[in-house]
Amino acid sequence: MPYTLTVNGRAASVDVPADMPLLWVIRDVLNLKGTKFGCGMAQCGACTIHLDGEPTRACVTPVSAVGAKKITTIEGLSADATHPVQQAWLANDVPQCGYCQAGQIMSAAALLAKKADPSDDDIDAAMTGNLCRCGTYLRIRAAIHDAAARSRTSRRAAAAPATTPAAAAK
Repeated sequence: MPYTLTVNGRAASVDVPADMPLLWVIRDVLNLKGTKFGCGMAQCGACTIHLDGEPTRACVTPVSAVGAKKITTIEGLSADATHPVQQAWLANDVPQCGYCQAGQIMSAAALLAKKADPSDDDIDAAMTGNLCRCGTYLRIRAAIHDAAARSRTSRRAAAAPATTPAAAAK
């Protein structure tokens, strides 16, 4: 059955069975390989994407359930790894094997979109269900705090009045 999806801001038409998991549509039909298969049962979080900004496990979400919701994958978070979460992940040396990281980043980005300055408890609650075989949970938490700080700094810089050279000379 044909479906028109909005993936990373672009329309995509796919002709797939209604019960096909969104993960396989993303990876195998649309060729976006950043979203990973982990368990196939929504238990590990490796396949986390956003549906209208909500973290969603793509491995158990049938394509027919998407409707008009906008899909964002790790590739759509930022084209050049400049999203504050991606920058914080690198600065805090979070990944070891890296397999779970796309899902971890997508869950963290969804948290920060809703809560600009999360507590450790907020982070723990939001990241529950995203498993890391390498056990980098403390670095993940530190990176989320770092990303929150980076976002606050970016928002302050964007809100600051523009200074022209003539105004600065006064």
